[in-house]
Amino acid sequence: MVRVGTAGWSYPDWEGIVYPKGVASRREALTVLAGLFDTLEINVTFYRPPSAKMSESWVQRVESRSGFRFTAKLWQGFTHRREQGHAMEEKVFKEGVAPLVEAGRLGALLLQFPHSFRNSTQNRDYLEGLLDRFADYPLVVEVRHVSWLQDELLALLEKHQVGFCNVDQPAVGAAAPPTSLVTGRVGYVRWHGRNARNWFDKEAGRDARYDYLYSHEEIREWVERIRLMQGRTKDIFIIANNHYRGQAVANALELMHELTGQPADVPEDLLRACPRLSSIASKTGRPGMLPL
Repeated sequence: MVRVGTAGWSYPDWEGIVYPKGVASRREALTVLAGLFDTLEINVTFYRPPSAKMSESWVQRVESRSGFRFTAKLWQGFTHRREQGHAMEEKVFKEGVAPLVEAGRLGALLLQFPHSFRNSTQNRDYLEGLLDRFADYPLVVEVRHVSWLQDELLALLEKHQVGFCNVDQPAVGAAAPPTSLVTGRVGYVRWHGRNARNWFDKEAGRDARYDYLYSHEEIREWVERIRLMQGRTKDIFIIANNHYRGQAVANALELMHELTGQPADVPEDLLRACPRLSSIASKTGRPGMLPL
């Protein structure tokens, strides 16, 4: 099954574009996005280990969506501050995501490493140790440096039945190019946009780096890669992270249309912000959507 969604769901700059003003800071943001997609990537778990109460709340808010699955990012201490052991944080993190696991809602746990994490014996050893520590979860590894595109990494991931995250990122320096690799039980793709000018600019904020709208041609290129991945694993997650001003939502809806041939439910405000979505929007509409 191919599930398509976005990285996160609560962004102030999505108000008035993806959902009405005031929604981003309330529980309704998740409800709105879960009504559009069958997966969402939890970003807050990257910034701090979640509490069990938080996970229980997420589970409750998608209760009516039987096929819905979350993916979650591992806390950044394990991937960005690797010199520390984080034994206590490991315990807290696992307790925090337990409600997602117990409810059958965790489709993948993403280990996202920075571009500076390059292929070396030391880093390979660290990665394998981390895979052992979180072996009870459906794992996916995201490495952004091209040095990792070696048979030894693929063999390591296949050994542990861990997925490889195929990234679409700006083609700058030693950035890994788009791929269609499947190494474990879960297939994974993340779109970061192709804003090369701001990608490594230390003065650019997060919004500037992820300000990008994929063209129809670029989306269709990914449809071909996703077709190659199908049949090699039972679950594939496609996550759009080009979040600025709801562009991830627009592109995710367009990808769903390309994959299924079915019209998409497009929020009224998003259709006004991105008129090109009118070519794929449902003509019947439903509450919160704009009938054509």
